[in-house]
Amino acid sequence: MKAIMNIENLTTIEALENFIQGNQAVAFTVLGDKHERYQFIQKTLIKYRYITLSKSNKGIVNRYIRKVTGYSRQQLTRLIKQYKDVGRIKWRPCRSNGFSTTYDKNDIKLLVEMDTRHEDICGHAIKKLCERAYNQFEQKEYQTLANISVAHLYNLRKSSGYQKQRRVFTKTQARQVAIGERRKPQPNGQPGYIRIDTVHQGDLDKKKGVYHINAVDEVTQFEVVCSVEQISECYLIPVLTQMLAAFPFVLKGFHSDNGSEYINKHVCKLLKKLHIELTKSRSRHSNDNALAESKNASIVRKQFGYQHIAQKWAPQMNEFNLKYLYPYINYHRPCFFPEVTTDSKGKQRKKYPYKNMMTPYEKLKSLTDAKTYLKPDIHFEILDEQVMEMTDNACAELLQKERNKLFNQIFEQNKRA
Repeated sequence: MKAIMNIENLTTIEALENFIQGNQAVAFTVLGDKHERYQFIQKTLIKYRYITLSKSNKGIVNRYIRKVTGYSRQQLTRLIKQYKDVGRIKWRPCRSNGFSTTYDKNDIKLLVEMDTRHEDICGHAIKKLCERAYNQFEQKEYQTLANISVAHLYNLRKSSGYQKQRRVFTKTQARQVAIGERRKPQPNGQPGYIRIDTVHQGDLDKKKGVYHINAVDEVTQFEVVCSVEQISECYLIPVLTQMLAAFPFVLKGFHSDNGSEYINKHVCKLLKKLHIELTKSRSRHSNDNALAESKNASIVRKQFGYQHIAQKWAPQMNEFNLKYLYPYINYHRPCFFPEVTTDSKGKQRKKYPYKNMMTPYEKLKSLTDAKTYLKPDIHFEILDEQVMEMTDNACAELLQKERNKLFNQIFEQNKRA
């Protein structure tokens, strides 16, 4: 059976080291009173002749004192320095600065009430009101404030005691927008559920650039990109109408993030007229609109880059998008399509096998009963003719040629400006 020693029985450096490492059972309690702690530190330093110890033994004594007193290393270092300088450790109780307070909390409360009643008029007027309250209306509580200087009045207004009584903090209430349902759409393998996002073409000298509206069908990855000068309703609604009409199949869902350019009554009215359901991304679910955001990088940024393009070029860029970019990305540019598997825990995993790589148009045709998804005036025979008008390479070359021509026009005019 191991004997339990009292802390007073520790007399050697070796015993202190065993105590620190926990090899020796010792009865002790962490001292609570500051005066007792200081006395204990001083006695310990004298007991072990701290000044004459080697560096390693001083470290053992330091760790021992810290363990018993609970002090930090920095605080103990300051106390040991005091012991070395004056030969003892003296507890100095905290004292006030000795100056009496002219204006107490009651005066500050009166000033707060006066400022509140008179809606924070200037300090000179508040001083005059305090003088009138004491001298004219004999309100004795204003005796001190009646003699306050204007400068000191402003200082009191800045004080923490004043600010605590005047400041009122209310939680920001989340704005409730009853437009669109907040959920992730579930197309269940059917086309017509598009994801939409906005890409801004940079600022220059506080001037906004052109905006690109990027819409992607979730199942087929059929994509339409339009450009617009601004994202206010007078510019956006006509472009959205043009964009929705460009899809060859019937649209059933319209999903966006929570941006006000889409979550508003004007867009809601347009979609309701076309019988298209409006949904918006859920909070803390960044993947709800991931497809559109990935296409922002792989299509929009790859075609137009990040450099500022002035808003006045939006009509020309929109014409380029619909005439050259639209046929290339939908009829001639292959995409990966995932195979989704669900494990035993219900977690979905996606794989992208090479055999599933095809163009968005090919994906549309591969769907079961694909003809039933097309708009009434569109047939696959007509679309096939459009696809076969040129090869993939010829379409890509034409796209680059027209894009370079457009960019040359933009940059040439920028040079002249």
